[in-house]
Amino acid sequence: MSDITECGASPFLAGFRLVDVALENGIRIRAALGGSGPPLLLLHGHPQTHATWHKIAPALAEHYSVVAADLRGYGDSAKPDPGDYSKRAMAADQVALMRRLGHQQFRVVGHDRGGRVAHRMALDFPILVQKLCVIDIAPTATMYARTDKTFATRYFWWFFLIQPAPLPERMIGADPEFFLRHHINGQSKTPGATGPALFAEYLRCYRDPATIHAICEDYRAAAGIDLEHDAADAEARIQAPVLALWGAKGVVGALYDVLQTWREKAVDVRGRALPCGHTLQEELPEETLAELLAFLGEKKEGRDETL
Repeated sequence: MSDITECGASPFLAGFRLVDVALENGIRIRAALGGSGPPLLLLHGHPQTHATWHKIAPALAEHYSVVAADLRGYGDSAKPDPGDYSKRAMAADQVALMRRLGHQQFRVVGHDRGGRVAHRMALDFPILVQKLCVIDIAPTATMYARTDKTFATRYFWWFFLIQPAPLPERMIGADPEFFLRHHINGQSKTPGATGPALFAEYLRCYRDPATIHAICEDYRAAAGIDLEHDAADAEARIQAPVLALWGAKGVVGALYDVLQTWREKAVDVRGRALPCGHTLQEELPEETLAELLAFLGEKKEGRDETL
């Protein structure tokens, strides 16, 4: 399989191997693969990579064929410039990845930006997405529509990163470690949750000017074309069961009725807050894992769970 390149054992996800997969659209996606059973796709957020799942992926791999992927523009995946960083394009990447790995239907867990990609995926590929978990987000269109001073202050990067290039790229690039550390420390409410080795991995990627530009393009798309796509699908509802988890100490839980925002977008929603900040899988891995295993393994009468 010449379009799948083996890249060795994962240094962060125990028992996983790394691969680079060249997709038909010309994008190359880095992913960590492990386990056996029904397929499960894990999608990270900003400023993380697939390594964010290192505390829970090995346990998930005891039950599932886990694919922990770097999104387009992040980690060691391709960073096209110019490129399409709409959530529609990023979702299509991940669907193509799963198909190339032999998975026609699958469950999806998405944190932060990965949750927004998964939201679009569930709308664009409803037959493929069997279950969806979104971690510490409300829908993008909802958050922009309800923007106020508090949100704009606490999530300032939503408005900073969308400024025309190269302003945010140059400013972040002047001291990427300072920006990254400030961002992670501000969102995590559990000191030490992102350990030194993991932070160093995130910083390795964040020091790449192509990564910084791609991240800005991701946020620019969210404030532009993604809102157009959301408006066109304003009446559409996610058909797959949805689990929403969020941090009780974070911004999303403080500013929104998270379950209600997702009940406006999906037909079957449940979930709860966990006592932590934004990055549940790093801050409270055991509790997050328990919620995921209960939801992902649940049988829903009348829904096709064929793999």
